[in-house]
Amino acid sequence: MKKVIVIVGPTGSGKTSLSIRLAKKINAEIINGDSVQVYQGLDIGSAKIKENEKENIPHHLFDIVKPGKPYSVYNFQKDVRKKINQIKVPMIVGGTGLYIKAALYQYEFIEKGRSQDFDDQYSSYSNEELYQMLIDLDPDVVIDIQNRRRILRALEQAVLGHPRSSKTKKDNLLYNPLIIYLDLDRNLQEERLKKRLERQLEEGFIEEVIKLDQQNIRINAIGYRELNQYLDGIITLDEAKELIIKASKRLAKKQKTFFKNQMSPVMLDALSPSLEDDTYRIIKAFLKED
Repeated sequence: MKKVIVIVGPTGSGKTSLSIRLAKKINAEIINGDSVQVYQGLDIGSAKIKENEKENIPHHLFDIVKPGKPYSVYNFQKDVRKKINQIKVPMIVGGTGLYIKAALYQYEFIEKGRSQDFDDQYSSYSNEELYQMLIDLDPDVVIDIQNRRRILRALEQAVLGHPRSSKTKKDNLLYNPLIIYLDLDRNLQEERLKKRLERQLEEGFIEEVIKLDQQNIRINAIGYRELNQYLDGIITLDEAKELIIKASKRLAKKQKTFFKNQMSPVMLDALSPSLEDDTYRIIKAFLKED
């Protein structure tokens, strides 16, 4: 299987700068693994790498979608696999766990989500009746009988010939990945998040949100969401900052759990003085393996 290097970690862990230094050493090309950085114009709020920081390293899947246009994990999965197969030494850098997993594993997605027509068709049935229909079509499915939304989605998938249990069985790796997680102490992370946010505000984060709003575009992502509330007069700027930090910390905790439980990453201290040397040594050994 083709080898893929993956650098992940929370906001503010230094993924971008480390990936540039490593890519230069191993002649890698960088693929975006962040769900927000695929969008054009979402630069400051997503901490997207600047052109002058790329140091002639090829970067892929950045700025490929206009803001406001739909771009799902299904779209990303198709695009990222093309890039992985085209690039000699691919390095995915980002923090969106589901996007990373969709790239590497034999995940199957249905292009369109659950339709309202389908919901309406089964609106008169109880959860128990829906569950029985689902079990008849997909006997191996495991699902919470109290969660009507999930039952309906699983039932629609089964009706369309894509039973959910078959996706679980096919949850196998398509590539041979080395996943490196840059870990940050939670207290240090908060400190870094605050400094990073102040820097983003100085660089024009609010102006970026205003520009999007003038195009009738509202981004439901951390930072953009809270600053829109501030600009709408719902909260103060200080309250927006506090909410951004809290949301960033919650997301970091959630993503760390996701990566640890589902992808067995190599955990490295993001602030270790020997981080670059340690990571390079691990990658070098990985690339030499048969």
